[in-house]
Order: sequence, then C-alpha cells, then structure tokens
Amino acid sequence: MPFQYSTDCAVASFFIKLLNLILYSNLWIALAAVATTAQTFLLLKDKIDQPNFLIFVCASTLFIYAVHRIVGLQKVKPFQSKGRYLVISTFKSHIIIYAIVAGITAFVCFWKLQRAVQLSLVVPSVVALAYVLPMLAGKKRLRDIHFVKIFLVAIVWAWVGVILPVLQIEQNLDASVWWMVAERALFIFAITLPFDIRDLKIDEHANVQTIPAKIGVQRSKRLAFLALVGTLICSYQNVMLGTYSSLNWWALALSAASTGILIFFSDRKMHDYYFTALLDGTIIFQFLLVVLLEI
Repeated sequence: MPFQYSTDCAVASFFIKLLNLILYSNLWIALAAVATTAQTFLLLKDKIDQPNFLIFVCASTLFIYAVHRIVGLQKVKPFQSKGRYLVISTFKSHIIIYAIVAGITAFVCFWKLQRAVQLSLVVPSVVALAYVLPMLAGKKRLRDIHFVKIFLVAIVWAWVGVILPVLQIEQNLDASVWWMVAERALFIFAITLPFDIRDLKIDEHANVQTIPAKIGVQRSKRLAFLALVGTLICSYQNVMLGTYSSLNWWALALSAASTGILIFFSDRKMHDYYFTALLDGTIIFQFLLVVLLEI
C-alpha cells in the first residue's frame, strides 16, 4: 500500500508538472491561435494546407504571450508567492528561452507569408507589443489603460484568426468575412470577461478599471451571454449568405452553449486551470466541433 500511494503521488505530480508546462509555457494558447485560424480555412471551404502560416501564428502567439508573462511578473509582485504566478516565476528562465525560440521562428516564417499578410500585420503587431511592453508614458502598457484590454484582445484575435488567413489564401474581404470577424471578436470578448472577473484583485492593485469592476460580476456574465448570442446571429448571417452550412452553424451553436455553461460557473474562487485550461480551451473545442460536424 505505501508503494502504491507513492506511485500514485509520483504520477499525479508528473501530470501536474506536464499540465503546468502546457498551460504556462503558453503552448496551450498558441495552439488555440492555430485552431482559430485553421477554423477560418475550414469555414471558407479551403484546405488547411498552410504549414508556414500556421507555424507563424503559433510562434508569434507564443512569443507575445511569453513576453507578456515575463513583463507582467513585475506588475504583480505581491501575488508571486501563490497560484499561477508562483509557477510562472519559478519557470521564468524557461519562458524566456521559449520567447527567444518562438520569436526567431516567427521572424523566419514571416518572410514566407503573402505580402498582403505581411503588411496587414504591422498594426496588430504594434498593438500587441504595446499591450505587453511598457511603451506608453509612465511606463504603462495598453492593457493598463482603463477598459481597453478586453477590446484589444477581441480585435487582435479576430484579426489574426480571420483576416490574416483570408489574405493568405487571397480571398476578397467581402461581407461574409466581416460577419466572421464580428462573430470571432464577440466570442473572444465573451470568454475574456471571466478572466477579468478572476483578476479583479490584481487589476485593482494595478489601478486598472475593467468591466467587471465597473458593473459587477453577475452583469458581466450576462454581458458575456449576450456576446455569445451575438456570435450566433453573426454566424447565421453567413448561413444566409451561403458561406456556412447549417452544420457549421450547429457546431458554433454547440460551442456557444458549452462556453455559456463555463461562463455561468466561472468565479474568482475557481482554480486557475478552470480559466487557463477550460475557457481558453473553448477556442480549440470550437474548432474541433466544426471539424467533427464536417466529417
């Protein structure tokens, strides 16, 4: 029995370390970025045959989020002794290495992208860097400006997840694409609100006003539900335009419903895995639903 207990503890410890590696090395969110861009290819009935593009998306996301982790540690010193910040601070040197490797990979892949994609990356790249680096007056980041960060996250993710793949396959930016942009931005907005609920104390410490701090937790959840309804309205417009099939809409509806359940139960006292693994994972789950219902 003692041997079995010791073995079980060792297995559990290994699993937790592996999970922490996937989540806090930013690999999970990078895979989510790949999933949302691949989803756009599928919905536009294009083959996912863009390895350089997908590697670029993965590497650049990994780089931005790694830099965000490193810089963000300086802003949350009172919280570094517990939770996710303890894990991140413990593996700070590893995250720096990941950032360097990812940055070099993204730089190499960038030069193989379509020229239109390269040009369209200028603004979101500057925004993303200003979001994570203290480039503003008073050593502030864009995310330190009241109410700004959630909208920046939604817009940049929609741009990377929809506009870039559309430009990569040289398709016109027609009405169906802009409905898709709105759909994706609303979805990201909905799943980001619970993160602001989780970070209320941290944002209060940083003197940053967010939507949950202004209107409260319950109203923020209701706003997230409205955003999910908005995603379904936008996706239905693409059904009417003939861009989406009815199965595509049902995949997105199932995604919205399951995401809504997660948002309903989100709370500041939930373990960070609930947010970083499950809520971020809804992006990957949505892609898988689109794939499965297409088979």
